[in-house]
Amino acid sequence: MRRRLEDLSLSQILIVSSMDPIHDSILFQNYLTRSGQFDEVFARNNSIKPVYSDVIGAFSSLSPDEYRQLNEFAKKSFLSQGITFATYNQNPRGIERIFPFDLLPRIIHQQEWGMIERGMLQRAQAMDLFLHDLYNGKKILKDKIIPVELIHSSNHLCKFMEGFTPPGSTYCHISGTDLIRHADGEYYILEDNLRCPSGVSYVLANREAMKKTFSQLFKQFNVASVMNYPSVLLEVLQSVCPAGVDEPVCVLLTPGVYNSAYYEHSFLAQSMGVELVEGRDLYVDHDFVYMNTVYGPEKVDVVYRRIDDDFMDPLVFRTDSVLGVPGIMSAYRKGNVTLVNAPGTGVADDKAVYTYVPDIIRYYLDQEPILQNVPTMRCGDEKDRQYVLEHLPELVVKPVDQSGGYGVFIGQNATREELDQQKQLILASPREYIAQPIMALSLHATFIEQKNQFEPRHIDLRTFTLKGKDVQYVLSGGLSRVALKEGSLIVNSSQGGGSKDTWIVND
Repeated sequence: MRRRLEDLSLSQILIVSSMDPIHDSILFQNYLTRSGQFDEVFARNNSIKPVYSDVIGAFSSLSPDEYRQLNEFAKKSFLSQGITFATYNQNPRGIERIFPFDLLPRIIHQQEWGMIERGMLQRAQAMDLFLHDLYNGKKILKDKIIPVELIHSSNHLCKFMEGFTPPGSTYCHISGTDLIRHADGEYYILEDNLRCPSGVSYVLANREAMKKTFSQLFKQFNVASVMNYPSVLLEVLQSVCPAGVDEPVCVLLTPGVYNSAYYEHSFLAQSMGVELVEGRDLYVDHDFVYMNTVYGPEKVDVVYRRIDDDFMDPLVFRTDSVLGVPGIMSAYRKGNVTLVNAPGTGVADDKAVYTYVPDIIRYYLDQEPILQNVPTMRCGDEKDRQYVLEHLPELVVKPVDQSGGYGVFIGQNATREELDQQKQLILASPREYIAQPIMALSLHATFIEQKNQFEPRHIDLRTFTLKGKDVQYVLSGGLSRVALKEGSLIVNSSQGGGSKDTWIVND
């Protein structure tokens, strides 16, 4: 009879883990660590790092056929739950795909995670103070910490937020911050996502898949829970409701079923026990927002929006928008409804403004950043631009206001013609681009189905931070995203990447 991994007892796991998986396991026998790159799982001499020893030992006891069966079981679990995402490169309405999931978890020790958690909370606090100042006193601009022209040229600066403070003085209720681990073993913040950060539903789905597939193994490790995220998110929404509201009605506003993250929208709404609505389900009357229900109108107090600023209110932003709610910005300015996240937060996750976040932390908190940025050059700066143009084959160039890996240019893979094209793009709109050195994202053992074995693949980490009135929380672990293509540095699902469950563990 074939064994299932969940049938292994802890004693069996410990016995198996004493093996050298590189040599004794078919799944790992061809695994090679790479010189000059940081491997999360294996040391340079191919020995297992202590935090992974028991898990790798258990995986090593499986034959390729046994592992493939478990892998198929996990994929069927995702399919049955409707855990998909949409890509739009071939079809304007999107092609639904199962979110690729690798069963070998990424493991981070609690002590190491504590440093990351403190860094996330520090960053979230500084960003809120920055946005409040930017839309009110503008002291940071007057003190010339950040160039005025950089802020005024941002596509995401929202003039309708001028002189207004949201309930709870919170702008970024939900932050998604991307981290990488470089060859030096240190964590670096790659970018901030402060508008409508996505991906948290996959964190929860990954955990459920791991529990179902490896139930016994999972129980034997003291893994920090992630399943309280929806309840904390609801607590954050309720904490920033308008003044005088005792039992706030919260809704999640989605663009609709054709949005790439619609699964997440419906998942979170259901998990929180709030209504999932589209713009046509809401209306404004005398500066209050109402929801149409079978029982009649119901006043709405908090809107967790998953649509961009430009589509929120056709009376204020894009007049052709049918996704938003006419008049909702007026209700917001009157303090009768709360929008989560606040409009205009995108100015703080502009990749050119990102370069000043360490200065923002020092300015508002009088602290040194706990986590460092990746060194970044702004093409809008003449000196930086000249360096970028001269060293393009050594750099990664990114548009300042795109996400999902779109528009990213990696110089080392480019032809001469592509290098020339990128130079012309930069020269035509220098403000719209930043450049970074090609960072050696850490590697993690990942199962490659076509080869029926584990191989090293590049990985990053998206963390999720929640902040409300007297509420702050960092999800334990976040979304580990893995580039499934050999050598690729692009981990986004829209670009062919997958994900792993992230375990925060104690000894």
